[in-house]
Amino acid sequence: KEREEEKEREEEKERKEEKEREEEKEREEEKEREEEKEREEEKEREGGDKER
Repeated sequence: KEREEEKEREEEKERKEEKEREEEKEREEEKEREEEKEREEEKEREGGDKER
């Protein structure tokens, strides 16, 4: 019985760490998209200035 509980705690920890890695990855991707968007808008502003 002792080992059973030990195993369950290990699996719980594994799932938690897996979830945290997933969320970390999503935050990274979100940041990437934000920066990409900002670069695009920056480019458009510069392009607009040149046309005038």
